[in-house]
Parts: sequence; C-alpha cells; structure tokens
Amino acid sequence: MTRPHPLPADLPELFHVSDALQRGATRGRLRASDLAAPFNGVRSRSLGEGTDILDRCRAYAPRLAPGQFFSHETVFALRNLSTPEWPYVPRIHVSTHRPAREPRTHGIVGHRLQARETAVEIGPGGLPIENAVRAWRQCGRLWRLDDLVAGADALLGGPRPMASVADLEAEVAVMGDVRDGILRRSLALARPGVRSPRETHLRLLLVRHGFPEPEVNVDIFSTRGDFVAEIDLVFKMWRVAVEYDGRVHATDPRQFARDADRWAAIRDAGWDHIRILSHHLRDGGEPAVAMVRAALMRAGWRPGQ
Repeated sequence: MTRPHPLPADLPELFHVSDALQRGATRGRLRASDLAAPFNGVRSRSLGEGTDILDRCRAYAPRLAPGQFFSHETVFALRNLSTPEWPYVPRIHVSTHRPAREPRTHGIVGHRLQARETAVEIGPGGLPIENAVRAWRQCGRLWRLDDLVAGADALLGGPRPMASVADLEAEVAVMGDVRDGILRRSLALARPGVRSPRETHLRLLLVRHGFPEPEVNVDIFSTRGDFVAEIDLVFKMWRVAVEYDGRVHATDPRQFARDADRWAAIRDAGWDHIRILSHHLRDGGEPAVAMVRAALMRAGWRPGQ
C-alpha cells in the first residue's frame, strides 16, 4: 500500500484547504484517507468528527473569516453553562456583524447581526466567542422560557457572576425583546445565587404548583449559631429545606458518609430536609411536588396560604 506524501511541515493539526494548497499540497493529497474533513474546506490530521462541542468548534475554526465568532447557545455550551437538557443538542452558531456576510455551510447556523460595537472575547480553546450577556439574549429565539431562566441564573450565580440583572436588562433594552417578551419574562423569574440549572427548574416547578417561592442557597445554623449547611431552596417560615441531588449512586463511600452526617445535622437543626433526586423530576416532576407538599403541610402550610 502506497503511503501518502508528507504534508507541508508547517501545517497545523487542523487547517484550511486553501492554506495547504498555498503551501504546495495537491488536491489529491488532501483527499487521502489519513485526513478527516470535519467541515467543507477543513482538513484534520487526527481530530475527525468528535462529538464534544469544543472539538467541533475547533474543527470549524480554520474556516472563520475575519470578524466571525461563535455565538448564541454555542457560547453557553463552550463555557459549560446551562443549556436545554437532553435530547436537545446545542448547535454550532457562527455570527458576524453587518455588512459582512454570515457563513453558509453544512453543520453551521450562520447569523448576520445588526451593526454594533463588537464584544467578542477569547473563550475556551482560544476560540473567538460572543459576550455571554449578548449570547443569552440571542438564545431568546431558540430556547423555552424555563431554559432562558436557567441561562440567566447561570450568568447571575457562582462565586464570580458573569453578569448582573442590570446587565441583562440593559441588553434587552438596547437590542429589543423577542417572542412576546420572553426575555423580560425570564428575567422576572431569574434569581442570583443559583448553583445549577436543576435548581432553577425545581424552583420554577414548585412555584407553578402553588407553593410559596423558596429562598435560594440559604445558610442555615444550629441552635448554638454554628454553620450547618448551605441549602438550595429554603421555605424559611416552615423550616423546610429542599435540595437537588443529581448523583445516580454513591461512588465514594467517604463522601457518602460525610453527606449522611450533613443530612443528620440539618435535621438536628430543626429542618425538614427533602432530597430531590433526578427520578423525582420525571413525568412532569409530580413526585418532587408531592414530597415538598407533604413537608410543607407537616409544618402547617395549607394551599392558598
């Protein structure tokens, strides 16, 4: 079997066909089986068509024209922020500002945005990405209300929030709302300090079933004033503490033991501790709703109170 001729030594792992041709490679060499073609006009020595979105964006990067950048939900996926849950799969969105033209190729959603001052940042893998606040507003045309709330919560939460409510409101005010005001409606439901999208979806589920709105990520203390735990969702008046636990099973016995001691300490501090697992949120979340309803009613709450 004849081995393909070596490629020009200065070609990177991922390269544009035109760059290889300029360096002396032939079109026949670029069709050889040792090269993958993740996108039209792009060749890869090793990457192939990976399913990881960072790999897919890296594979497309050689095609980016000056002024083009990754945008919309791609920014949230690259930054490992909240996106709609499976089976939804975020697509690769590439944008540019007018008067430049958006890309048009298979596997890419191209956008030609209104002319405005750019806010492109360097993201994971050194890729050019849209500012996260702008990307959230762009998702207003793609996501459901609850997913937009979770996206806003992701930007407002964490030890170093990426945005404030005022930042998100200002972006909507400047660029406009979409889909019957879905962005402003989602902002009205967003809360700073949320740790995970599942917390967001659980909170929205409970409120829509007529429960009082719980406080988010509240520190609770023992009767002596010692810190016990930070709780995801707290019904303070009824001393009901609700937490989402996304683990499928306990893989670390020592961690499980620490968690069990923590759960006991929460109960000893006088709280009814409700752990919501992933299967409690299936089928519309009725099992989770029933568990929280029972805890609140044990504490004296009644529907409509």
